[in-house]
Amino acid sequence: MFINWAQKEINLKIVYYGPGLSGKTTNLEHIYSRIDPSVRGDLIALKTKEERTLYFDFLQLEVGKIKEMRPKFNLYTIPGQIYYAQSRKIILRGVDGVVFVADSQKHRMLENLDSLLDLEENLIGEGKTLESFPWILQYNKRDLPMVFSKRELERKLNFLKVPAIEAVACEGTGVVETLKLIINKVVGHVQQTI
Repeated sequence: MFINWAQKEINLKIVYYGPGLSGKTTNLEHIYSRIDPSVRGDLIALKTKEERTLYFDFLQLEVGKIKEMRPKFNLYTIPGQIYYAQSRKIILRGVDGVVFVADSQKHRMLENLDSLLDLEENLIGEGKTLESFPWILQYNKRDLPMVFSKRELERKLNFLKVPAIEAVACEGTGVVETLKLIINKVVGHVQQTI
């Protein structure tokens, strides 16, 4: 959180985290397409030839007020591939909330768990933990065959009983609901701290 007292603005950072190809970039692209252009910044996407997110996507939203200050939400994705570990640490600096985008496919569970552990380790490096930090789960790719049931995903990934939403990001299903939920959690947390 960064507060610009002169302009009465609170800049809040939300990061979409998860394994490679879980749908983080697809979430942000859908959100960007749905937001009124008058309240959004530019979407900056840096991709490799394989169409994987290399560094981050950036999106800025302005909504409502928090204690007479205007919040600006900056949305980022992280590169999920293992070899971008340093980039993930950099992008998490100053984070105010996380959406963990899990791939619901059964063969991706180990990658989900590894990425969730990586998130916790990186948050600890920032002086935070998942136990006391605003984050939610999105179970993406619910339309594919061979996916875990929501109950099984809850059992395997939601050890802290945070809010979780089922999604099909490529169709936009659950994407806006995910954004609204994380914004509410972040705003609630900020209102308690300022």
